[in-house]
Parts: sequence; structure tokens; C-alpha cells
Amino acid sequence: MELFINQLINGLNTGSIYALVAIGYTMVYGIIKLINFAHGEIMMFGAYFAFVFAYMIPWNLPFILIIIISMILAAIMGMLIERIAYKKLRKAPRISALITAIGMSLFLQNLALLIFGASYKRMRPLVSTEPVHLFGFNISKLTLITIGLSVFFMMVLTFFIHKTKPGKAMRAVSQDKGAAILMGINIDNIISLTFAIGSALGALGGIFYAMAYSQIYPTLGVMPGLKAFIAAVFGGIGNITGAMVGGYLIGIIETMTKAYISKQWVDAIVFGLLILILLFKPSGLLGKSTKEKV
Repeated sequence: MELFINQLINGLNTGSIYALVAIGYTMVYGIIKLINFAHGEIMMFGAYFAFVFAYMIPWNLPFILIIIISMILAAIMGMLIERIAYKKLRKAPRISALITAIGMSLFLQNLALLIFGASYKRMRPLVSTEPVHLFGFNISKLTLITIGLSVFFMMVLTFFIHKTKPGKAMRAVSQDKGAAILMGINIDNIISLTFAIGSALGALGGIFYAMAYSQIYPTLGVMPGLKAFIAAVFGGIGNITGAMVGGYLIGIIETMTKAYISKQWVDAIVFGLLILILLFKPSGLLGKSTKEKV
């Protein structure tokens, strides 16, 4: 039983990271119906930003300030990507938008390779990893902070979406762009805001992922980015609550597979789950089925 609880906590830790990244996918899709496959690379750059301010610039910044600066820089990057690469593709065929997103992903990987080099950077935890005795279990302080901060930012995002004027504008644009324009909502600003928030949360996920695995490299965002995308599809692409639920479920499934089956089967099971979702419930757990006129 103790082993199961420990693995469940590890699954929640991993799931928190996937959920943060999945929110970025689902927010962008909800607004402009585009899968931003460069989102995993924004996650990777978020980790690099934290590494730079923690180890390359001798400012001795506190952990929370490193996180905030990294999230702000990632938000700016997300807005620039939207304005430069995606803005003109909003009415383009979906295949053109998809190719552009994949091209942007490859561009950012090579940009990181050019700036930081191909060698792995060792990302030591920016907080203590000493275990904390809680409810009869020893839990790493880093794990508690990862889960706690992830849940906190998700709660802040939920409040922002449902209770603030910009958040309500985002929901309006997602539901009906034409009506939103008639109501005086600036579509361009709302889309930029969506990319900024999604990128900031993706960067936070990247920082925790890099600390969990103690390394950063230019292709760091590829696999966790894909798994976060699966989490978004699993929960219901375009549904923020679904992205959170999907992220935690994928994290738990992955961790339990490693513990009770085999590490070699993890990716096969996760991607197999994506196939099953697309076959039997393409709208996801919390997504709504919609009919499109062709």
C-alpha cells in the first residue's frame, strides 16, 4: 500500500507538469482552432530561462522570482510567435497552419541549439529536495512545491477565465468570434493574451520538468509536449478543466506503468491511449461533440 501511495504522489507530480503544458494547447485550440505544436519548445525555453537566471547570471535571485521572470519571458515569446507565424494563418487551410506549427517547433529547437549548444545542461533543483513527513509518508519538498504551485496557478487561471473581463472576453471569442467582434472585443489582443497565458504556464511546467529530471537540452520539450497534447485530447481539447484532468490522469498512468509493468511500455501505452480516445471518444472525457457543416 505504501508503494502504491508513493507512486500515486509521483503520478500527481508528473501529472501537474503535463496539466500545465496541456492548458496551453487547449487554450490556443479553443480560441483559434490551431494545435500549437511549438508549445513544447516554449516549455523547453522556459527551462532554459530559469537555468540562465539561476546559474549563468550571478544575481542570487530567489526561486519564486526566477519562476516569474521565466514565465514573463515565455509569455512574450508566445505572443511573438503568434504575431509572426500564426496571425496570417487564422483563415488558412488547417494543413497550412499545421505545417507552420511544426516548422516553428523545429525552428525553436535549432534556435536553442544555436544559443545554448547541444550539450546537456545540468539543472539542479532550485529548492530543497529534503523529504517532508506528511500523513505518515516522506514526500520530497520539490514534489510538494510542484503540485502546490501547479494547483495554485490552475486555480488562478480558472478564476481569471470565469470572473474577470478579459477572461470572459476569451470565452466569448472561443464560442463565437463574430458576435465577440460585434460586442467590441479586440480579437487580436485576446488571441495574444491567450498565447501569453498558455506560454507562461508551459514555461512553469518546463522548469519543474527540468528540475525533476535534472537536465535541459534543445529537444527537451518534444516528448513531454506530445504527452501534454495527449492529455489535452484525453480531457477534451478546448476544455481547460479537461486539460487539467487529462494531465493528472496521464501522469498517474505513466507512473503506474513504470512501477508495475515496465518503463519500456510507458510510451506505447500512452500513445495507445491516444488512439483509443480518437477511435471511441474523439471529443475527450469532458469535451462536447460538435457537428461541422462541410
